[in-house]
Amino acid sequence: MIFDLAKSDFRKRFVGSYFGIVWMFIQPLVTVVIYAFIFGPYGFKSAPPVPDTSYVIWLIPGLVPWFFFSEALNMQTGILQEYSYLVKKVVFPVELLPIIKLASCFFVHLCFIAIMILAYFIDGRFPMISWLQILYYSFAASVLALGLGYLTSAINVFFKDMQQIVGILLQFGIWMCPIMYDETLFTSRAPWVGTVLKLNPFYYIVAGYRDSMLTGDPFWIRRGLSCYFWVVCLLIFFVGLGFFKKLRPHFSDVL
Repeated sequence: MIFDLAKSDFRKRFVGSYFGIVWMFIQPLVTVVIYAFIFGPYGFKSAPPVPDTSYVIWLIPGLVPWFFFSEALNMQTGILQEYSYLVKKVVFPVELLPIIKLASCFFVHLCFIAIMILAYFIDGRFPMISWLQILYYSFAASVLALGLGYLTSAINVFFKDMQQIVGILLQFGIWMCPIMYDETLFTSRAPWVGTVLKLNPFYYIVAGYRDSMLTGDPFWIRRGLSCYFWVVCLLIFFVGLGFFKKLRPHFSDVL
């Protein structure tokens, strides 16, 4: 049922659109081009920390998980209003709705992973066994997005401005993680900035994608950061799910 509803949700996005699924790729690709121009050889000339690596090849593994996480969280926030006809059915397990939206976004994410791998092939890079770790880090990003999605979707039923707040926080959040810039840009001047950046759970996911695609480092090399991420991530997940279940009896009345 989850798979069928996720497929239906994925198709529904492009109903009536002339270019259809093409729009799914245009905005992210334009974003990559803009950041590559600004921070690449024609702009600020940011030097990636990985030797013999172009800025674009270093940038893509940071942006791909962020596109997935931000889209999933933003769309999960309004899921209860979008599927209000299912929320009002007593027999339907409402807790599945954020999972359905997450699965729909994951279909898109798989396409971007394929594009990322293709870009690495074009750059002349050979596959590494560490590339398989992308599945692990994608799962980590999914759990984090789902926990936050339970929380924001439940709040959005009673506080409609939550959707706009999440959108603003996501615009701000992309700069709170070293996705477009190398963290040494700040840590060389103020070492405490590196610690602050690592408090952001998404730092672990971005670092993991780059470890997997660029350096080939195994996921267990960051033991301390892994423990911190999963403690925070599971805490967010269970708090979000508990909050969702507590407010669930009132959803149908408000919607």
